[in-house]
Amino acid sequence: MALTRQKKEELVQSYQADLVAAPHVFLLGFEGISVNDATELRNRVRDAGGKYVVVKNRLALRAIEGANLEGLKEHFQGTTAAAFGTEEAVAIAKAVTEFAKDVEAVQLKAGLVDGQAVAGKEIKEIASLPSREELVAKLLFLMQSPISSLARTLGELQRRFVVVLDQVEKKKEAAG
Repeated sequence: MALTRQKKEELVQSYQADLVAAPHVFLLGFEGISVNDATELRNRVRDAGGKYVVVKNRLALRAIEGANLEGLKEHFQGTTAAAFGTEEAVAIAKAVTEFAKDVEAVQLKAGLVDGQAVAGKEIKEIASLPSREELVAKLLFLMQSPISSLARTLGELQRRFVVVLDQVEKKKEAAG
């Protein structure tokens, strides 16, 4: 079924509102994927805080003119889908790469992370990074560690002082 001019314009506007505005976009090839697999991929990306759309290459190329994604225009060939989001790039990259491991029909073409173009191989490296929550937890642990050791040291000094006083008291009782 052919798209009407109005429908094409709506798609271009949709791509501009979603793809071009998103700081994190991963382009995928999905030739030969089943409908169930595509639905599963869409659900995984959604659970990671992103969106998954199958794009019309010509319309997407028109939508990305003059935008950050223009550097990836050679990847808008063949069957193309985009997984994108505004939150965390690592979570979306993990969802896509884990799915690509399970379903060989999905290929990681390229991506855009915080305005920087990345190759398909680099998406796997991004997926191996710890999530934002993990990094915050590690940072808090590192910040808390010196304070905790200081508190333990101060507590140990007090404990030793009390032990010495107790020993002095016992010695005086025994002597006198």
